[in-house]
Amino acid sequence: MKGIRNVGSLSRRLFSSQAAPKFQTETVNRTSQDVQVTKLPSGLVIASLENYSPTSKIGVFVKAGSRFEDCSNFGITHLLRLAANLTTKGASAFKITRGVEAVGGTLSVTSSKENMVYSVECVRDYIDTVMEYLINVTTAPEFRRWEVDELKPRLQTDKAVAFQQPQIGVLENLHAAAYKSALCNSLYCPDYMVGKITSDQLHRFIENNFTSARMALVGLGVDHSVLKQVGEQFLNIRGGSGSPGAKAVYRGGDIRVQNGDSLVHAAIVSEGASSGSPEAIAFGVLQHLLGAGPYILRGSNSTNKLYQGAAKATAQPFCASAFNVSYSDSGLFGIYTISQAASAGDVIKATMAQAKAVAQGGITVADLTRAKNQLKANYLMSLENSDCTFEEIGCQVLSSAAYAPPDTVVQKIEAVSADDVVKAAKTFVSGKKSMASSGNLVSVPFVDEL
Repeated sequence: MKGIRNVGSLSRRLFSSQAAPKFQTETVNRTSQDVQVTKLPSGLVIASLENYSPTSKIGVFVKAGSRFEDCSNFGITHLLRLAANLTTKGASAFKITRGVEAVGGTLSVTSSKENMVYSVECVRDYIDTVMEYLINVTTAPEFRRWEVDELKPRLQTDKAVAFQQPQIGVLENLHAAAYKSALCNSLYCPDYMVGKITSDQLHRFIENNFTSARMALVGLGVDHSVLKQVGEQFLNIRGGSGSPGAKAVYRGGDIRVQNGDSLVHAAIVSEGASSGSPEAIAFGVLQHLLGAGPYILRGSNSTNKLYQGAAKATAQPFCASAFNVSYSDSGLFGIYTISQAASAGDVIKATMAQAKAVAQGGITVADLTRAKNQLKANYLMSLENSDCTFEEIGCQVLSSAAYAPPDTVVQKIEAVSADDVVKAAKTFVSGKKSMASSGNLVSVPFVDEL
């Protein structure tokens, strides 16, 4: 220390002659909020959850999914997803992009068989800025012909990238095989329609489907009164219920894609339950009873009934899980398997045998308790994710103009009995089957053989 000069003065500077003043902290009472739902006279539903997050997310849910397409405009919802940032009556494409990026926000569009969702997210201070762009995108698109034409290569690329995953092709074919109308429509534009959808068709689709009675404005991390003020700015939306769309009609069928891949993907389903019905929850419990995926990293999957059955049929690697999806007027339930080409048939038959065993009453109290616990845990843990919470609120209020809190959903799961699960299994086993498969299908049975 002797070699360091001015050590004494340095030591004196490190101490204060007076105690530092105590900081005064203000306690903010932030009590837990419930989801609030309001339906305006126009039919527009507004729902919000104030979770005091530093960021806010606001979205417009529209009943305008691919099921509302017809033979004249197949693929139009795929094009709409890519056209979200095109010029509107209030802002150019450049202004939308730069304006959202300048505040660190995001603008995204997703779609499903039934709904389209336009959403913006940013820090709370800039919510007014991004909301202006959201209103423009959803209520005042221009669809300039040259801008729409420029989307053709993006449309092709987006579809090519998506179909790099075999699961997407199998699930699209599964819906095409299962339904005669509506839900058979693909989420992706058919190759023969690329470049053929016009600006006029886009405008007609918006006019027929983007109406106040088919829309819900949902906010996460925003005050409900603020969101209601935003909802009043949607006054220029066309009123009424819009085009009703075709009803989903289940038919059953088989689509096989022989491509020589060593891994075979196969899905076998029967008609399940529509969303919101008591049967839908029973099918959810059945899904976890059969096996909805691994829960332990590198675990033994000892409780997965589908895995147990397939493991006895082959020593080669495989994957098997129950498949369950619900729509507003129908649903699909079944089994999805991935296996080696040589053992694909054995794996499919073995997993089907496990489902038949449950339909014959092969279910214990421990099985039922485990399945219900897994379903409740998956549901509640998904709500810890803001994106999942946002989607859950939006889908519920759009379909019923009401929101069922988590406690209510958990009670419904707990009320499912063994008889309910066996009945759901019987519905699958005895129902008319639909099947989609891809890969080297030399050993894969046809649907009528199951």
